[in-house]
Amino acid sequence: MAVYTDITEDDLKWFLTEYDVGTLLSYKGIAEGVENSNFLLHTSREPLILTLYEKRVEKGDLPFFLGLMQHLASRGLSCPLPLPRKDGALLGNLSGRPAALISFLEGMWLRKPEARHCREVGKALAAMHVAGEGFAIKRPNALSLEGWQGLWEKSEARADEVEPGLQDEIRAELDFLGSHWPKDLPDGVIHADLFPDNVFFLGDELSGLIDFYFACNDLLAYDVSICLNAWCFEKDGAYNITRGMALLEGYQSVRPLDAAEIAALPTLSRGSALRFFLTRLYDWLTTPAGALVTKKDPIEYLRKLRFHRQIASSAEYGLNA
Repeated sequence: MAVYTDITEDDLKWFLTEYDVGTLLSYKGIAEGVENSNFLLHTSREPLILTLYEKRVEKGDLPFFLGLMQHLASRGLSCPLPLPRKDGALLGNLSGRPAALISFLEGMWLRKPEARHCREVGKALAAMHVAGEGFAIKRPNALSLEGWQGLWEKSEARADEVEPGLQDEIRAELDFLGSHWPKDLPDGVIHADLFPDNVFFLGDELSGLIDFYFACNDLLAYDVSICLNAWCFEKDGAYNITRGMALLEGYQSVRPLDAAEIAALPTLSRGSALRFFLTRLYDWLTTPAGALVTKKDPIEYLRKLRFHRQIASSAEYGLNA
């Protein structure tokens, strides 16, 4: 469910007078996404996306998110572009929420990605990392080591309800990552959430990347590890080395990983699996019954975390295999 704040037609028409986008023909809520309220608008000129930023998104982060999309688009990356109002501002207000109009990106996300799609994702991720160079605004990653600890503290007491022994296992994992997290690797702007539903394709051609609302500054190879977790596992939890090899080959064809990044990939992959396990665990334990939110099973990412613990070399992911 992704319409947390409803809007009226009269309020929307008033909101659009601040933009040079023509007149409103129709609009409807978009039922995908979990962070903000999104609507598809058809105007007399073009289709657009309207996003109302909910309370879970910090208003102070919006200049980073919107400015980043402008910066990436200006560097040739295919992504949604925030439209300026007549006064030049990128943000307005609608129904008591900060709101922005975003250009419409053609395409659909893939339910069953194959190796050829993963190769294109790798290329696009690397292109985003290169295009992000020079973006002046900085945003620390709130969901890195310190953030994981905070999430765990909110869930630890009930963790064994999900699986016996989970308290001890995750506490040990946090201790390991705290002691072994890589330092001094190339960093920059990362997407941090490049799951299949945030990548659009037209046929087999990647048409663009969307949803930059977890983007931040962090290790570039950490973003690669997030994609390995998101794109390269089967539903039964098995790692698909063919997809992994394709994703990594695609990435390296645009931005080659250095030796230190390659060596760190197993640890980074453990960290990114833990990050998504912890957010899912917190939601699993705290979302009330009957809420209009589909809870995601944390065990999926626990299995991935356990897989990465067994990896001795990045070659096992298909890198230079």
